[in-house]
Amino acid sequence: MPVGPFLLRVLLFCLAAAPAMAAELELAPQRIIETKAVVGRIEARDVIPARPRIGGTLVLLSVSEGDRIVEGQSIATVIDDKLALQLRAAEARIRALASEQANVQAEYERARTLLERGAGTQQRVDSLRTQQDIIRNQITAAEADKAVIVQQASEGEVLAPVAGRVLKVPVTRGAVVMPGEQVALIAGGGFFLRLALPERHAAQLRLGAAVPITLEGGSRTEGKLVKIFPQIENGRVIADVELASIGDFFVGARVLADVPVGERMALLVPRAAVNTRSGLDFISVKGPNGLRQVLVVLGQEIPGSRVEVLTGLEAGDRVVTP
Repeated sequence: MPVGPFLLRVLLFCLAAAPAMAAELELAPQRIIETKAVVGRIEARDVIPARPRIGGTLVLLSVSEGDRIVEGQSIATVIDDKLALQLRAAEARIRALASEQANVQAEYERARTLLERGAGTQQRVDSLRTQQDIIRNQITAAEADKAVIVQQASEGEVLAPVAGRVLKVPVTRGAVVMPGEQVALIAGGGFFLRLALPERHAAQLRLGAAVPITLEGGSRTEGKLVKIFPQIENGRVIADVELASIGDFFVGARVLADVPVGERMALLVPRAAVNTRSGLDFISVKGPNGLRQVLVVLGQEIPGSRVEVLTGLEAGDRVVTP
């Protein structure tokens, strides 16, 4: 049977007026984690000064602030002019002892020849043999002294104690440095985030807890609470957060971290279920008598487009969402 124009218009009107398919959600308490927003400080795991083991003049400085270096890399050279003089003196003494040794060896050979011919004495041969042993030991000692001087000269080369980045170079080329004086400060071993929280949260901190972190520029990452220091300092508990992906940070930079300090049960509804009118929040609830609009007071936003309901609803209510 064909549908008339009037009936067709009535049918279209009814279809337009029909509500869209709605979903129902039965409220039940859910566990949410409470966090404390604190500002943490980026720290290097290892901050080690590079130092020369001898004093002298800094003749070479190959790094500056911000440079990346590898462990064992030569970053500076210190030369002590006195070591060069001592080395030449040691070498001259060795040469003198070598000449004396050759002379005594020749005397020893002549004494042995004379002894074999009956024109020499055994005492002379023994005396020369003793002199040979003395000179040989003196040469050994002089070579050891030379090795010490060479080793001291090699200690003027300053090597990077760890791979990382150069934080500070407090000296300049041509400066006179003392043994053990800092030539460069190197940060290595990775980075971590150090936090200082009010001591009332100390009992709620848990090792291994995930810590959301907001970096400069608004980007987000996540760390893990790996260390809680047992001593309270100035009403603060100190904790360290290990970062899986840290990138290039300025050591000492401050970033925002949301540290878990507890958990509680709460009623959560989808954000789409909230209807705001005239500054008031309403939620549609299905009851025995049909739908009704309930005035609610909302709490904090929860990740996943959910929001906490503080008052107005209770467990078991059936919330209707569009």
